[in-house]
Amino acid sequence: MIHPATELRFVNPVIGYGVFATAVIPTGTIVYVQDRLEHVIHPNDPIRQDPAYKAVIEKYSFRDEAGNYVVSWDFAKYVNHCCHANTLSTGYGFEIAVRDILPGEEITDEYALFGHEEMPLLCHYADCRQHLRGNDMQVYGRSWDTRVRQALQHLSQVSQPLFPYLDAQTYTDLMTYLSTGEGYRPLLADTWHAETV
Repeated sequence: MIHPATELRFVNPVIGYGVFATAVIPTGTIVYVQDRLEHVIHPNDPIRQDPAYKAVIEKYSFRDEAGNYVVSWDFAKYVNHCCHANTLSTGYGFEIAVRDILPGEEITDEYALFGHEEMPLLCHYADCRQHLRGNDMQVYGRSWDTRVRQALQHLSQVSQPLFPYLDAQTYTDLMTYLSTGEGYRPLLADTWHAETV
């Protein structure tokens, strides 16, 4: 589920649609959570080979830590990649704002964190990586993890409209980490799958 202070907008004919903030979304805000309404497709599900669904799954899904394909039920599936993403995925099944996101700014994330191995990137920054590569997690993962840890320090200080959609265990683990500093779920988990979607 995407944060309620967002809307879907057309970006351009090449990119298509994107998700934009309608209000300030402060650092530490959960911007997306994988809730119970998401469509979870097992890697061996025959629907992945069905011509009517294959292209949709490839374009709009991400891979979870178990290797399943997840297609968001709302317009979260339209969040685009940026090499300087303002949200990053966490080991807790949600994406967090790693800096303040201003009204009218596009919500972006890092596609390398979603189990994609290789794909071209369309990023408007001069230092865009141009291609997602299978080793991006090894090259950039520690810096992304540092940004997530820093953002998590703000989590309890800002409004969290998506808190009710965290499962009980995730909420407990997150609160334990924030109160004790123990049990952090890193991005560089062994369970991440690096198969091309």
